[in-house]
Amino acid sequence: MNSSYQITVEIGGMPILLHTQDDSFRQLLARRYAGFVDSSTPPRFEFDIELTTPRASAPDEDVRVEMQDGRWRLRRGDFHAQWDPDAGRGRIRQSANPYSIDSVLRIVHTLILAREGGFLLHSAGAIRNGRAFLFSGVSGAGKTTISRLAPSDVTLLTDEVSYIRRNDVDSGYRACGTPFAGELARVGENCSAPIASLFFLKQGPENKIDPMSKSEAIRRLMRNILFFAGDAELVENVFQSACEFVERVPVRRLTFTPDTRVWDLIR
Repeated sequence: MNSSYQITVEIGGMPILLHTQDDSFRQLLARRYAGFVDSSTPPRFEFDIELTTPRASAPDEDVRVEMQDGRWRLRRGDFHAQWDPDAGRGRIRQSANPYSIDSVLRIVHTLILAREGGFLLHSAGAIRNGRAFLFSGVSGAGKTTISRLAPSDVTLLTDEVSYIRRNDVDSGYRACGTPFAGELARVGENCSAPIASLFFLKQGPENKIDPMSKSEAIRRLMRNILFFAGDAELVENVFQSACEFVERVPVRRLTFTPDTRVWDLIR
């Protein structure tokens, strides 16, 4: 594609260059990923985006992620994409909306992280006193609520999807901010910090933190990790990453009432 316009979106320290022939779409992406646009770092991967006419009634399809002939093929009702990780190139066909590219980027990052010991997690994330805290749970567990209650000394990384990277320097993990917002409709800050703890949320009559067995922690963690491919090797990688994470990061249950006092427990 002889693209005239391009933008580099860097999430989790992973720069991905997007090419488009439509400047208005590039501007839309610049607004959508404001704070995560970086033109100074050489991209690790590149995608050409071909804009198509929106479908009159796109079916509510599940995403399909398959490896064929050395290329990942990503498909849903609103997009088709191909990606050759060895060549570092890919192509996306979608209409001019930010939601499709959001989904493609999430899928691509899950595939990258599965090879590197990390993962995307359904969780809110925040930094306090230089350490990151994660708050995970199913829809309605309170991820957005606890984010909304955060005091002024807290930096919000996300209220929906946390980017977890293994830190080989100290054998720990770092949480990175993401532009993937939930009900709070607020993009996270583009920064990171070592993870101090992961809490699985439960709303209740009092604020308290309870221990969790490692077996339960792994089960809960696996339920909340985002991963879309059925590739057996990568699924095993994700499981091993979850086990290693639970060995190295405290995982506990946080029961809370919807008021700011819950943050007195999180330091």
